Amino acid sequence: MTQTPNIPPIIESDESDYRDSGVPSTVTIAGHPLHPPMVVFPVALLVAVAAFDIGYWLTGDPFWARGSFLLLIGGLVTGLVAALIGMMDFMKIGRVRKHTAGWAHMYSNVIALVLTAINLGLRLGDRTENILYTGLIISAVVATLLGIGGWFGGELIYRHKIAVIGYGDRDQP
Repeated sequence: MTQTPNIPPIIESDESDYRDSGVPSTVTIAGHPLHPPMVVFPVALLVAVAAFDIGYWLTGDPFWARGSFLLLIGGLVTGLVAALIGMMDFMKIGRVRKHTAGWAHMYSNVIALVLTAINLGLRLGDRTENILYTGLIISAVVATLLGIGGWFGGELIYRHKIAVIGYGDRDQP
């Protein structure tokens, strides 16, 4: 028999969630949801921005500033694609909106994308001018928000069985 997790949920949980077969994602290829594999790109790129900003802070080498700028562009573009796919599931699967974890996942990631756009805008003219310390702080906050958003995304998938192979009702909590 499968055991339920022994880690208490941060926001909410219902024992019936563990017996539910779950609901599939609305954006799939051959039945495989697109949002979970798509989010790895912006997460990796935007966490790397923080690392590159720290590299610039420690060395002063403009290589790190140029790399950080390119990572911001890649992270923002792939983040917008992942957000669009995730928003489709958010709008079409009522179960997502009925869980606080769904809202926390969406808000933390949308705020991270807005901050990423601001961070990119600060660096458009001069790649190095606004890294210390505004860009570095924004990058660290974005990395933290992505960690929080990822945690709640995991809660949606693993605890609430959203975007999994299953036959559950999309509108039931």
